[in-house]
Formats: sequence, structure tokens, C-alpha cells
Amino acid sequence: MRFNLSNQKYFKFLKKINFGCFKSIFFITSLSYFCIYFFDNIDQISFDVNFERNGINLFLSFLFCILSIYLNAYSWKYIVKWFGVEFKSNNLISFYVLTNILKYVPGGVWHFVERFNFIKKISNSQIAIYSTLIEPYFMLSGSFLLASMGLIFSPFYVFLIVPLVFLNRKFIFLILKRLGSLKGKVFEVMRLPNSKGQFKERININSFFPTRALFFEIGFVLSKFIGFYICLNTFYTSNTLNIIFLLVIFSLSWSLGLVVPGAPGGVGVFEACLLLFVGKSIPQNIILITLVYFRVISTSADLFLSLPFLLRKLSKRI
Repeated sequence: MRFNLSNQKYFKFLKKINFGCFKSIFFITSLSYFCIYFFDNIDQISFDVNFERNGINLFLSFLFCILSIYLNAYSWKYIVKWFGVEFKSNNLISFYVLTNILKYVPGGVWHFVERFNFIKKISNSQIAIYSTLIEPYFMLSGSFLLASMGLIFSPFYVFLIVPLVFLNRKFIFLILKRLGSLKGKVFEVMRLPNSKGQFKERININSFFPTRALFFEIGFVLSKFIGFYICLNTFYTSNTLNIIFLLVIFSLSWSLGLVVPGAPGGVGVFEACLLLFVGKSIPQNIILITLVYFRVISTSADLFLSLPFLLRKLSKRI
């Protein structure tokens, strides 16, 4: 009885904690950290690029960012299929690509809202909210799986496989309940009740483990990394760093940018974390230039693919 009482007090204490405040502090701290590094090294930074010599590399980086968005879209398609929605057209992929730019809009939920409304039209609200909420967890699992390659440097990295263990038919509702409590703002915007019974309705999950969806998420992170690596080699020709080391810190940095909702598209958080993890392995001015160019390239890829959607939305308001 004492044990139950202490547990209840513990959970009541946790509910009182404003985790959103901690996330905002983390976002502001990360952005400040990056800005301090940037302005401390601004006299050593030159954004002049010889496009005749390096233009091909930057364009290749852009193409890999484009590829990553499509791989992410295919992953979402197979997430929806895993929940039992069958469809033959590729409208789902196109819609995902078109709405990807909305992740940069303040609030960080508008891409979720658009995709929820789209899936709701072809299935039902339950499947729509499931596929919307769970997608970031797939991203995190795929990114952590790549980061777990750091096991060759430290046994600590084995713990990054833990999210993958829960990504199966048996534990899916536990994940959804937890995500539902964290994504209360999504429910509020979608005007859905965020109740305990929200995830008790049965769904027709096709298989025990969502292999295809996870495979495409891993491809998504890898493609992003290749785009970053090409960008880095454009400015750091004497790069002798271990590519596994770079992949691990890239995956971890991108994951932290993903889980901090205060950062639209991970802006600031990804850059600050990568700066911190790289340390002095790469000259500060080089990594700063690379991060700025990669952010511009990555955002440009989102904007390029989402331009038809944005123009259509704009035309409706005029």
C-alpha cells in the first residue's frame, strides 16, 4: 500500500512539471550557443563560394535533400498501410512532400494538421491521428538505429536501440498514449478529445513489425547525412574524419532537433548539438559555414517541393 501511495505522489509531481518550459529553455539555450559560436568566429568565416568549382557539390547536396524528403514520404505511406489503409495511388506521397515546408511554421504542428485532414478523408479520424502521431517516433527510431553504430566507440550507444524495441504491434498503443500526452497541442488544433480512451479502438495492423516504413526512415536520415557530408567536403577538403563518427553525431544532433518542438524544423538545436559533439575535430569556421549552407540547402529543398502547395494556399486567401 505504501508503494502505491508513493507512486501516486510521484506521478502527481511529474504532472505538475512544465516540460514544455524545459523544452523552450533548451531551444533558446541551443540557439544562443550557436549564435555565440557564430559571432565569435565571424572574422574567420567567409561565405564566398566558387560555384564553378563547388557548384556541383552543392547541387548534389540539394538533390540528396530532395531524395530524403521523398524517402520520408514513402515511409509515411507504409506507416499508413501498416495501420490497415490500402490505396493504390501515390497521392499520399505527393501530399506529404507538398506539406513538408509547414514544419517550419511557428507552432510546429501545421504539417501534422494538414496530413491528419488528408488521411481522414480516405479512412477515418482514428487512423489519421495514429499515423500522424507515430511518424516522428519512426524518424527517431531510424535515426537512433544509425547512431547506435557508435557502439564501436562506446558501449553506451547500445541504449539507442531501445525505441526500436517498442516499435511493434504489441506495444504500439503504449507509444501512442505517450505521444498523445506529449502532443496535446496537436489534439487541440485538430479539435480532438485528448482522453485516456483515445487509443483503445482496435486497428487492423498488417504485420508485427513495420519493416518497410522503418527502412525508408533509415534511408531518409542517411540521405540527409550524405547531403551534409557532401556540403562539408566542399569546404573542408582535408577531411580525414571517420565517416561513422560523423554519421553518429549527425544522427544524434538531428534527433535532438526533432524532439524539441520549440525549434521549427530543428533550426538552432541541430546546429548547436552538432557543434558541441564535433568539438575541435573540425575547425570551427569550417563547421559553421557547413551548417549554415546545409540549413539553407535543406530548407530550399523543402521550399522547392512545397512551392505549388504554398501558392495554392496563398491564392485562396487573396
